Amino acid sequence: MEIKQSASGLASSPGTPGSPEELMGAEILVRALQAENVRYLWGYPGGAVLYIYDALYKQDTIQHVLVRHEQAAVHAADGYARATGDVGVALVTSGPGVTNAVTGIATAFMDSIPMVIITGQVPTAAIGLDAFQECDTVGITRPIVKHNFLVKDVRDLALTLKKAFYLARSGRPGPVVVDIPKDVSFKKIAYSGYPESVSLRSYNPVRKGHGGQIRKALQLLLAAKRPYIYTGGGVLLGNAVPELRALCELLGFPVTNTLMGLGAYPATDRKFLGMLGMHGTLEANNAMQSCDVLLAVGARFDDRVIGNPKHFAQNERKIIHIDIDPSSISKRVKVDVPIVGDVREVLTELLAMLQESPVRPDGRALAAWWETIEGWRSRDCLKYERGNSDVIKPQYVIETLWNMTRDADAYVTSDVGQHQMWAAQFYKFDRPRRWINSGGLGTMGVGLPYAMGIKLARPESEVYCVTGEGSVQMCIQELSTCLQYETPIKIISLNNRYLGMVRQWQEIEYSGRYSHSYMDALPNFVKLAEAYGHVGMLIERPQDVEPALREARALKDRTVFMDFRTDPTENVFPMVKAGMGITEMLLGSEDL
Repeated sequence: MEIKQSASGLASSPGTPGSPEELMGAEILVRALQAENVRYLWGYPGGAVLYIYDALYKQDTIQHVLVRHEQAAVHAADGYARATGDVGVALVTSGPGVTNAVTGIATAFMDSIPMVIITGQVPTAAIGLDAFQECDTVGITRPIVKHNFLVKDVRDLALTLKKAFYLARSGRPGPVVVDIPKDVSFKKIAYSGYPESVSLRSYNPVRKGHGGQIRKALQLLLAAKRPYIYTGGGVLLGNAVPELRALCELLGFPVTNTLMGLGAYPATDRKFLGMLGMHGTLEANNAMQSCDVLLAVGARFDDRVIGNPKHFAQNERKIIHIDIDPSSISKRVKVDVPIVGDVREVLTELLAMLQESPVRPDGRALAAWWETIEGWRSRDCLKYERGNSDVIKPQYVIETLWNMTRDADAYVTSDVGQHQMWAAQFYKFDRPRRWINSGGLGTMGVGLPYAMGIKLARPESEVYCVTGEGSVQMCIQELSTCLQYETPIKIISLNNRYLGMVRQWQEIEYSGRYSHSYMDALPNFVKLAEAYGHVGMLIERPQDVEPALREARALKDRTVFMDFRTDPTENVFPMVKAGMGITEMLLGSEDL
């Protein structure tokens, strides 16, 4: 990033040679952000952070984005981090500013997203006295952060921020909260510069995998008759996509991605079996259950992936698990070869050993395994009524979008629900970091602010938000932010007039008792979009889906809200019911 001098004279460089400057805490904070090459900061002002906002006003290297709700500030910074790999940064005030941000922090924590959230706090002398807009930020956020800090002395501020960014991006990434009392932001000290490095005695994540364990893993993989490669979001977070793809090409093994790992391996490649888990493909789930050697990379065997652990454990298999976080290994499933380390470094070493080895997998056994897989794949578990001309099928909207943008530089965000699963199933992600959604926490409302954050980071790319009429209303006020900061995103609302996933579960598990899942008083989304200064479209017929998407794409400089009225009875299949094993799948309404 090019160093600039602001008009006010507040320099962008981390420090000035010679005698130390006298700087306020707020100015030190700005210097720290500049030293960390922060380009965008999403936030909302309030009393406890006004000195920080004043310092931001006096510089011109960091663009502050004023959101309409603190939750969206954290979500937008989160989306930016997911798409770019950089640390996302948000700024909120004390009290309700912090509590509004909690959902965004928890969302990032569950998906291991590198973020620094700066929170205002009441003056240090008032802490614990129930001051106006006071809350225990450290206590509230402790379970949902990688770490948090309360800075009580302005002299500690620069080093604390250095620690925060280091913790956020190293090891298993995650959000770090820095709570800054108001008096710390206005006190002055002699500032001699931002630390160049930091060392924490109690925190030293292992990067290099154990060579002996990697060799054991290779021996198991080469001897496998029914091998399978299962990858999660850790491959994307660890920037290990080229290494993963090279390994799969060399071995010729089938591969699957979790919801969070989509794009790590090209979805259009024949070796890719689709997403696995609760709404995964038949072939992906059956291969997971039937393999004899499983290589798990940057994944955590969560409940939505393996279903009932007892059912998963019925079949004997050797499991190799590579992960940066030792606490994730053997947490839910006992593994045979644990490898703690950075996934990129471990895969690089595994590739080197494989290339040096004269041994190759058993070609005959692998061919037989592929024959079995192709048998599962031939059942077309993602089939739907494509020829319906009366009502829009939501799957058709996603397929049309994919066919239209398959060669474009496109990002797709989603909210949470049926639309999220259809996007994951029917949009074929061939590139990493193009699919941005909330996995672990399953947070409704993320799609719009995610898209907003990505569009700032990637202004030349196409950014689509796939949502539902329920989710989109949770952060719909951010349409105002999109207008102010000129982030022309395309919103695809699959509007079925229901909280679709809730309705689906109520149909299947609760004998059709649709308790409070029907949306009875929806706004006119076209007029609402127009009221916010954007373009609104209502699409009610299948034949109008493609023309509407083409028209929206052509409006490159406008945010477009497309209200697709879709089939309210459509369910997401395949589906694994709660408590069942991953091969005990419902493939369609005929299985109900």
